Amino acid sequence: MPLSAVSGHAGNFVVGGRGGKRVVVMQGRAHLYEGHAAYDVTFGVRLLAWLGAKTLIVTNAAGGIAPGLRAGDLMAISDQMNLTGTSSLLGSNDEQLGPRFLDMTAAFDAKLIGLATSVAADQGFELKRGVYAGLLGPAYETPAEVRMLRTLGADAVGMSTVLEVLAARHMGMRVLGISCISNLAAGIGDGPLSHEDVEKTAGRVRSRFESLLSGVLGAM
Repeated sequence: MPLSAVSGHAGNFVVGGRGGKRVVVMQGRAHLYEGHAAYDVTFGVRLLAWLGAKTLIVTNAAGGIAPGLRAGDLMAISDQMNLTGTSSLLGSNDEQLGPRFLDMTAAFDAKLIGLATSVAADQGFELKRGVYAGLLGPAYETPAEVRMLRTLGADAVGMSTVLEVLAARHMGMRVLGISCISNLAAGIGDGPLSHEDVEKTAGRVRSRFESLLSGVLGAM
């Protein structure tokens, strides 16, 4: 299993309990843009399923595209666009893991989205909802690419998640996706984009993010 070399990704597996549930947390992830193959990028998620996990809560930092999104918002992912140019299902298929041709009509579990929305409301904030577009990276998108994504129907954009969701659904896991809107995408916000600003925003909303996840686990 590859280790991420990206700042902010510790590369640990943390096993414990929260909200009366047994939980395994991937503290960081590997990315395609680091040179890893799609199979290696999703190995951690498949390992979680092999360990017995039935539900995957996948999180990311994303650039906001949709009007009304602001840096620091949390967004439940209602659907995704895989624009990485590859898939974690390429190659021969192991029928013990999942079907050759995977139905992605309901990639993200509607009941889990509703649960997370209710938990957020009880905690006093609005959980946004939108479509996440996953691109290869590592360069941030150009303003022209952001306009393209908006035309296609994307509400937020990032460099991860879509391959992990494919792998998780392939193995029958329920999926809840939560994006931290860490910045406005190129051409929408003011000034240049940087990874440092992404980390600053993530740090600013950390307590809210933790409370949301804890609340969801407790209510499941």
